[in-house]
Amino acid sequence: MTVCPCGGVPAGASLAECCGPALTNEAWPETAEALMRSRYTAFATGAEDHLFRTWHPRTRPADTSIDPDTRWTGLRVESTVAGGPEDEHGIVEFTAAHESGGRPGAMHEISEFTRRAGRWMYVGPVSR
Repeated sequence: MTVCPCGGVPAGASLAECCGPALTNEAWPETAEALMRSRYTAFATGAEDHLFRTWHPRTRPADTSIDPDTRWTGLRVESTVAGGPEDEHGIVEFTAAHESGGRPGAMHEISEFTRRAGRWMYVGPVSR
């Protein structure tokens, strides 16, 4: 069994048990954090269609393709505010480790999520 790229929920869960159903469009994530984890997994596995379908149309860029030279190596969820099954909005702060051009790096983001037609959607980074 291979652990889901997001780290698995519960911890150590496989891709099939964690983000896999979201990436194959069999199930929609029930929380903002679950959607964020599935989007990280989409970057890690090259599932560009999932990124497109989960990005709010109001903020989605024309090009949602994944940089093939970046390898995503780990995810740490720092905090969540709201974003539960009964909420309409949520915030998830995370750090995503990566390697690009042979060099390690990390991306830190505080992301905004909202529901659209009952489904969680990624809006974008929170402006400070």
